Amino acid sequence: MAARIANLCFDAHDPWSQTQWWAGVLEDFVMPDAAEFPQGPGDDECGLQGPAGQWLLFLAVPEGKSVKNRMHPCLRPTDRDRDAEVDRVLALGATLVADHRDGPDRGWAVLADPEGNEFCILRRLDGSD
Repeated sequence: MAARIANLCFDAHDPWSQTQWWAGVLEDFVMPDAAEFPQGPGDDECGLQGPAGQWLLFLAVPEGKSVKNRMHPCLRPTDRDRDAEVDRVLALGATLVADHRDGPDRGWAVLADPEGNEFCILRRLDGSD
């Protein structure tokens, strides 16, 4: 292997709020130990630590999102079907950008987080939806 992803970075007006929001969406990325990675409101960089050492980082930028993401995460539910996960994440404050669901066993939904960063929710790996 030549390289491994260390982190994925998202531009944000409020890195701390984005970190807290995504912590509510993801089960495998968690708030790091505060002694090792202190972070909080007003910080220019905040993040979540993943199971294999990767990070989701949210970095302060002055400008808002103006075009479609060139890259985005795709999420797979682990304990509910795709439609129930879409409903759960919408209730957390996401918005539906595009609905490409074609019945219970095909397709995906494109959502956006509270700052407009797009992501997809796919079907479960076991195919149950």
